[in-house]
Amino acid sequence: MAPQRFHEQFDQIQRSMPDVPLAMGPDGDAGLLYEKGVVLARDGEEARIVEDTVRAHFTETRGLFPDHVRRTGPQTSRTGVTRIRVGDPGQGDDPVPHALRALGEMEARRGHQLASRNHVVHIAVNACPGDEPVPAVRTGPVNPGVAAGGYDPETAVRVLVVDTGLVHDHGSCPLLAHTTGDAQVDETDGDGLLHQYVGHGTFIAGIVAAVAPNSDITVLGTLNDAGAILESEFGARLFEAVDRAGWPDIISLSAGTPTTGTGTTGGLTGVTGLIGLEAFMRELRSQRTLLVAAAGNNASSTPFWPAAYAALPEYADSVLSVGALRADGEAEACFSNHGPWVRAYAPGERLTSALTGFDTPVPYVYQHSTYDACRFGFSYPCTCRFPCHTGVLSEQRESTGAKPDQVMFDGLAQWSGTSFATPVAAGLVAARMTAYREREPRMAGARLLAATVERAEVRGARVPALRPATWRPVPLAVPALPA
Repeated sequence: MAPQRFHEQFDQIQRSMPDVPLAMGPDGDAGLLYEKGVVLARDGEEARIVEDTVRAHFTETRGLFPDHVRRTGPQTSRTGVTRIRVGDPGQGDDPVPHALRALGEMEARRGHQLASRNHVVHIAVNACPGDEPVPAVRTGPVNPGVAAGGYDPETAVRVLVVDTGLVHDHGSCPLLAHTTGDAQVDETDGDGLLHQYVGHGTFIAGIVAAVAPNSDITVLGTLNDAGAILESEFGARLFEAVDRAGWPDIISLSAGTPTTGTGTTGGLTGVTGLIGLEAFMRELRSQRTLLVAAAGNNASSTPFWPAAYAALPEYADSVLSVGALRADGEAEACFSNHGPWVRAYAPGERLTSALTGFDTPVPYVYQHSTYDACRFGFSYPCTCRFPCHTGVLSEQRESTGAKPDQVMFDGLAQWSGTSFATPVAAGLVAARMTAYREREPRMAGARLLAATVERAEVRGARVPALRPATWRPVPLAVPALPA
C-alpha cells in the first residue's frame, strides 16, 4: 500500500487515542498498527509463561528493563486475555519486537503462538481508506437499488451492524425507516464541518436495507471513536454488542486488522489470528449467527482478521469474508484485499447510499488528496485518482500550499471500500432468508455461495461475484467532483 495515505491516517488515529502510544509495524508495514510496549497473552498459565520468559530475556538484553514487565488491567475477563506491559516505550526502542522474538523458542516447543501485539482494529476504510465519500444527488437513486418486497416485523431478518453510529437525522431517509441503534458521537467539529468517517455506519445500514428490505437493522456505535479500537478491548465490545442487541441472524462487520505471526493456521502460512477475539469467536461458533466481515483495503493478500477466520475449517460455516469489486463489477477494486481466505466479492466501488439525513446540509472538507496514478498500480479510472480533490492532511498540499476542497452533503453519497461490499453480501444472505423462508443464516449463506454462478477476475482467479439484481454497474469513465 502506498505509504502517504497510511501515514496521514496514522496521525489521525493517534490523535483519537492520545494516551496510547502507537506504532506501525513491522518496518512501517502499511495497515498494521499496534500499542507500543504491550503484548497480549491468554489468561492463566500462558500469561505467566510470557511474563517470566520476557523478563528473563530482558535481564540479558541491553537497553531493556525487566522491572517494567508486568500485567496491567484485570487479570481475568470474559475475553480470556491478559495485557502485559513489556517495557517503557518512552525509553529506547519499542520493546514489543524484542519480547516477541524472546518467545519464539517457547512457542516452537508448544506449537502455537503465546503472545501477540495489541493490534489496533479499525473500520476498513480507516487506516487503509478506499476513498472518501462524494456527494450524490439527494433525489437520485441508490445503488444497489431497493429490492422488491416489503417489511414485515414478524418475519424480518435481524441484522446487527457493528460500526460507527447513526447520524442524528437518519430517520428522514426512507431507506432507514426501520433502522435503530446508537447515535453517532460528535458528528461535526467546532466549525460545523463533518468529521471524517461520520456516516459510515449509516451508509452501511442503507445498503443492507436496499438489498434486503425485510430486515430489522440495528447499528451499534462500537467503533465511534475514529473507527479504531485496541484489540484488547475489541472482544469485550463485541460481547457487549451481542449482549445488548441479542445474537442476531447476521452481523455485518466492516473492521479488522492484519497481523504478524510465526504459525501456520488453516493453510495460511505466517498468521495466527487475534488472541483478543478468540473467546468471542468461540462463542460465535456456538451460535447460529453468520458473521459477514470485510476483507480490508490494503490491496494485499495478507489476511485481514476477523474476515480471515473464514478460511479456517472450524469457522468456515460461521464467517463469510468479502472483498470488493470495482465499479463495473468485472474485477477487483484496486484497493481490495484478496487471496484464498476471501470467500466472495461484491460491488464495493462507487456505491450510493445514505450518508446523512435529509434535514440539514452539512459541509465536509476532504482529508486526503487523490493521486496522479493509482497507488496500487491499476490502470482503470479508480477511486485513487477520481474524482480529483485536495485534502487537508496531504503532504502534497503542505508542499504546494493548495487549498483543500470542500463539499456539501445533504443525504446521499457515493463511497467505496470493502466496508460497503460487506453489507451488500450481508443483505443478499438476508434477502435469501426471506425469499426462501430459510431460518438458518449460515445455511442461507452457504446456499447463496453454492447458487452463485457469476464470476469476476481477481488476480488471475475466477471468484464468486455476489452482484445484486438491483445493482447497476458504473461505467469506468472519469467522474467529476460535484460542485
